[in-house]
Order: sequence, then C-alpha cells, then structure tokens
Amino acid sequence: MALSACNTVTDEHGRELTVHGTPLFPVASYLDDLVIDEVPWHWHEELEVSVVESGTAVFSVDGERRMLEAGSGYFVNSGVLHGAWEAATGAGRMHATVFHPRLVGGSLDSIFWQGYVQPLLSDASCRCVCFDPQVPWQRQALSAMEEAWQACKEEPPGYEFAVRQALSTVIFLLVQNCPPAQKVPSEKSLRDARRMKAMLQYIQEHYSEPVTAADIARSAAVSESECLRCFRAVIGAAPIQYVKQLRLQKAAELLQFTDRKIADIGGACGFQEMSYFAKAFRELKGCTPSECRRRRQQEDRQE
Repeated sequence: MALSACNTVTDEHGRELTVHGTPLFPVASYLDDLVIDEVPWHWHEELEVSVVESGTAVFSVDGERRMLEAGSGYFVNSGVLHGAWEAATGAGRMHATVFHPRLVGGSLDSIFWQGYVQPLLSDASCRCVCFDPQVPWQRQALSAMEEAWQACKEEPPGYEFAVRQALSTVIFLLVQNCPPAQKVPSEKSLRDARRMKAMLQYIQEHYSEPVTAADIARSAAVSESECLRCFRAVIGAAPIQYVKQLRLQKAAELLQFTDRKIADIGGACGFQEMSYFAKAFRELKGCTPSECRRRRQQEDRQE
C-alpha cells in the first residue's frame, strides 16, 4: 500500500470522496506536510488516527483548536468535521491512517462490532480525542497508531494482520478510557457543524467564481449574520477570509504539481488581478507564486 499525500475531494454534502484503501482492505495511510498542503475542512465515514511526526500542527474539530507537538496525535470519529494546518511556531508534518470501522469490527453481528465499534461510533461525547504521550494509555494508543502506519508503509508479509491488530488496540483503548460521562456536544454545536458542512461544500464547488457571503449563507438556508457566526464559532475566520485562504491553497497545489502558467492558475483559483494574487500569496505563504514553483522544482531535483 503506497503512502499518499493528502488530497481531499468532497461531494455535495461535504463528505470526502477519496476512496481509502480497497473493499477487501479498507484502510489507507497518508503523509501530510502542512507547509505544502493544509488538511482542509472535511468529513468522512471512516475513522482517522494521526500522529504529528515533526514540528507543530494546529488541529481543529467542532470549533475547538488544539496545538499538537511532535509525538502527539488524535482520533477522529466517523462523520466529524475537522481540519489541520501548519502552526506559526513551527511547520508540522503528520502521518494519518484512515480506515473503515468494518476493518476492526467485522460483521454487524460480531462481538467486535457490537461490543466495541458500535458503542464508539454512537458515542456523541467521543467525536475526537487528542493523545498526549505523557498519559500512559494515550502513549500506548500512539504507539499502536505508529505500528499501523509503519506496517502500511513497509508492507511486510502479513502486514494486513499487523495493521488490523494495531488499529483494534486503538479502538479498545478508546472504549476503555473514554466513558460517555464526558461532555456531550450541545445541539447548537451539532447544528453548526451540519450547516458548516453545507457552506464549506458550496465554497469548494464555487471558489473559482465570484463568491459573496450571501451566496454562502443561502447554501445552508441561513442569514448572512448566522453564516458569519457559524464560521467564527467553528473555523475562527470570516467566510470570505476562508474563501481567500482556500483559493491560495488551491493555487499553491497547482503551482507545485502542474506546469500551468501562473496567470492561468491565478484566474482558475478566482483571482482576476495578478498583482493582488501575488500579494495575497506572499502574505500567506511567505513567497511569491514563482518562488513557490522554483522551490518545488529544486526539491524534486534533490530527490
């Protein structure tokens, strides 16, 4: 199973369309360099575990942000809106393993599904767990997550068993150590998450076009003021600011992985004025579009 860089594509409901693994072995591993590619806001039916390999990363879910240092990590439950990006204090590099619950749960009538997986999937208080290596059981979970990722990376004979066993350990530790007594998200926060899924998907589909706050609000059938409140509560940024950031991130991807002209890339990502595109790109990435492309070319030559 080859490792992949994160490349999140979603459907009309904001659900990620990427196929993780195969029907026979529904798990995939990803290496995310947050300087090159942020992990955009998205959700998927699969479970996700991720470890910060180096530097510092900002991880956010349900409007709460956590600064994660190297050696720490997180678990994201099915259907939970989340995202990650580099921190100002240090560029983060992460590796994630995304897997369907049936990989460890088996059939719906098995003890694994009924006794462990289903209770975790239905636990509204366990939408996300951040792992601190200083906590013994969380350190054990991080070790298991690392084992699963390394097995996917190296693919030794029978690695499928090793991956399933390591991820089963993570699920067991979560069920044993995250009782439902934790704070359950309010109906308001869950409603905000549903609205954000609709609005973020609208932006994903229309970022190359002129987009207004009113357009974004209509996509979720809310007022502009409610749209602004949701964005600030969940993402911490105004909707148009998020549109700008997404456009620049898409432009960075095209600059590094295609040979298209810079002016064409700017236009395709919603920037009509090239001077503004260059200025905004420098403010976010710390370099001009042409410098971004040259850096990538130099890295390719060194590999």
